[in-house]
Amino acid sequence: MSNLEAAPEELTCTSAPNDRGRVLEPRSVPLGGPRAMPVRRTLPQRAQSLIGAWCFVDHYGPDDVSATGGMRVAGHPHTGLQTVSWLFRGEIEHRDTTGVHACVRPGEVNLMTAGTGIAHSEFSTPDTSVLHGVQLWLALPETARSTAPGFEHYAPPTVDVDGARILVFLGSLAGQTSPVHTFTPLLGAEITLPAGRELRLDVDPAFEHGVLVDHGTVGTAGVTADAGRLVHQPVGADTVVLRAEADARVLLLGGEPLGEQIVMWWNFVGRSHDEIAEYRREWERERTSRTPGRFGAMPAEWAETIPAPELPNVRLRPRE
Repeated sequence: MSNLEAAPEELTCTSAPNDRGRVLEPRSVPLGGPRAMPVRRTLPQRAQSLIGAWCFVDHYGPDDVSATGGMRVAGHPHTGLQTVSWLFRGEIEHRDTTGVHACVRPGEVNLMTAGTGIAHSEFSTPDTSVLHGVQLWLALPETARSTAPGFEHYAPPTVDVDGARILVFLGSLAGQTSPVHTFTPLLGAEITLPAGRELRLDVDPAFEHGVLVDHGTVGTAGVTADAGRLVHQPVGADTVVLRAEADARVLLLGGEPLGEQIVMWWNFVGRSHDEIAEYRREWERERTSRTPGRFGAMPAEWAETIPAPELPNVRLRPRE
């Protein structure tokens, strides 16, 4: 997914330690399409830049495609990250510059590694009437950000734990392990809880965790959150406890703190202002000339690509 903000803020992001659970409020961002499908963005924000290597969380829907036009994101670039696509309803067609053409479906994870550079497009399919899901980004550590671009797909089995339904799409939880490759220790799982249920899960105390509430109201880490909110739980806990006041579904995200500063602007993750500026220049040159370079050969099916916004007229000031 592209960050389609017209004037995206340039951020220097570091893991921000915190000694208790904290509710992160979403902000609404128009994703695009003829009538601008809105998404709820909880990462990054000034209160919390990263949770492990998770650096971007967009939550959208249930969205009436007939009213908003659905997801219509033309070819756009990425560097230095992995995108994690996860749907609850609907279907999205993915096409990228490595030649991959695939669909994102409910309960099946698609992970795209940008590495040195990739471009892709995302369109909800004609049969989709309701679109509902999340788009997540993982920052690649310094040791892996020069890796080649790639793509993986996995459909995790559903497991029942004390009446809760769990699908583990990244990492390990509740006896399940995903084969999808990541470059730092991570966790990603969908958990559905019936009303009144309390679920205790053993987790790695070296991880910090985030609980994104899709629907319902959930108590965790000493706080309560409802739909669209993300609860951050700092490192040190060896259990995550979830209490559903009504039927609820959450995403549990976790990982070891990245321990590195990253610079995020538009769809790029880098390490400096100058590096981001060079990515932008290369994208504009390649998309206008349609000459393969850092971002690969553009598919013949792409009638258009998304131009990069203008960079801010001041240099980045590092911010913790």
